[in-house]
Amino acid sequence: MENLPVCPKCSCEYTYEDGALYVCPECAHEWNKNTDETSNNFEVRDANGTLLQDGDSVSVIKDLKIKGSSAVVKVGTKIKSIKLVEADDEHNIDCKITGIGALKIAQKFVKKA
Repeated sequence: MENLPVCPKCSCEYTYEDGALYVCPECAHEWNKNTDETSNNFEVRDANGTLLQDGDSVSVIKDLKIKGSSAVVKVGTKIKSIKLVEADDEHNIDCKITGIGALKIAQKFVKKA
């Protein structure tokens, strides 16, 4: 049997793989297999102050015009499987939006879904 890591949230030993993620059956926490969560020393919080993690789903709280394009991300758009990146500016969320493509979004324009 493969040696899988314990859950970083609840320390459960019974984690399993689901595609590119590890999943904890006890607390339902999901995390990326390719990153070590303990190495993240920065925090990203949404507009309400809720702590965000890689793989979370968020909703847009304001219409966002995309620079260099006529496209707009409408309020209420749900974004799944975000990736948090440490950036010099405030755009710490990498994501893909259906119909628009890959974007970086500032955490002050989203709330955890």
